[in-house]
Amino acid sequence: MYRSNRTTSAVFAAAFFGIATYAGMDVTMKSLSLTLGVYNAMLWRSMLSAAIAALIYYWRRPRWPKNSTIRLHIWRGIVISIMAFLFFWGLKFLPVAEAIGLSFIAPLIALYLATVILHEKISSRSVIASLIGLCGTIIIVIGRLSGEYDNETGKGIISILLSAVLYAYNLILQRQQALVAEPLEIAFFHNCTVIFVFGCLSPFLAIIPSASHAPQIALASILGLVSLLMMSWAYARAPANILIPVEYTAFVWAVILGWLVFEETVTITTVIGTLLIVLGCLMAAWQKGGSIQHIKSTTA
Repeated sequence: MYRSNRTTSAVFAAAFFGIATYAGMDVTMKSLSLTLGVYNAMLWRSMLSAAIAALIYYWRRPRWPKNSTIRLHIWRGIVISIMAFLFFWGLKFLPVAEAIGLSFIAPLIALYLATVILHEKISSRSVIASLIGLCGTIIIVIGRLSGEYDNETGKGIISILLSAVLYAYNLILQRQQALVAEPLEIAFFHNCTVIFVFGCLSPFLAIIPSASHAPQIALASILGLVSLLMMSWAYARAPANILIPVEYTAFVWAVILGWLVFEETVTITTVIGTLLIVLGCLMAAWQKGGSIQHIKSTTA
């Protein structure tokens, strides 16, 4: 059974918007990490996100999920906690666009993990689309990494790459979650797990942020929550190997936001690479007949 072209467009629009808001959250979190530290930036953002998600989640009076679903929620939350800490720690030492570019190894890894874990078929068009997007990323990264770098930058690069490996696995877990839980349930358990993981260290590392940090914490929480809801909704309605190339649009937003917020320059290699990334995403969207297989999202 196949959904209409209108539904296909809606799924890609949701994924595109989810990536855009996530990029905005990355920029906000970089600013917070530079002032509060990565741990406290993540702790307070997650606490506010969990509170918002809990209010909406319990207002809908949901059925309590099965134990197997809860285990999946908790496991992904643990993976995301480690992944996010590594990413935001590395982001302190690298420009936003450069960090996003390095992380683009993740969708390519996830594309093939989907065949092993989810038993999804990879179309030749999806492979070509991902490779085109990856080539665009390589062009941009080469242009950004052509200068001299210190030890801190090297640590940042290693941290981002380790985070990318976990992010690839996270994409597969996200797909599995989307098939058994609704977006609000995923958002609620995700943030609760992150709070628990980071809360274990709160007696030693937590600090109370000043009122001046409140707007940024609120913005990061809202952007992160909206992104999670949008991506969960999209992954419930399309196979991972079709949506993964859309992940590459994160670099477009990283370039724009990095320039606006941190005055990071945009080079010709960035423009060329971005065009290739967009081309890869368009190829993935134009599957046979412009349609995607319909997969129902069920509540546990």
